[in-house]
Amino acid sequence: VQLQASGGGLVQAGGSLNLSCTASGRSLSSDVMGWFRQAPGKERNFVANKHWRSGDTYYADSVKGRFTISRDAAKNTLHLQMNSLKPEDTAIYYCVLAPEYRRGTNYYHARSYDYWGQGTLVTVSS
Repeated sequence: VQLQASGGGLVQAGGSLNLSCTASGRSLSSDVMGWFRQAPGKERNFVANKHWRSGDTYYADSVKGRFTISRDAAKNTLHLQMNSLKPEDTAIYYCVLAPEYRRGTNYYHARSYDYWGQGTLVTVSS
């Protein structure tokens, strides 16, 4: 499985960016796919995810109301629309995938994901 992320860049505070991540090498069915981010000198944190079979989505409190996750199932692609960006959103954003949803797994934890993309840098200037 390979995850190819794109869409990062430099934007002013209050602006928007759309990240995309395409999974190849696997047909998604009951997977969990999402995003983590890591700011300089900080740990990697959960941003949002989508459960492929149910369509359920989950967000970190810090991005609720500003970020929206969506999918294009035909293209095995996950999108993250980021609006009202803040300087504290500056980070490397990683696309992640956990093949096969498992009941009882905490999908807010990085260790729950088997596959990681290369990361895309988002910089929000004040």
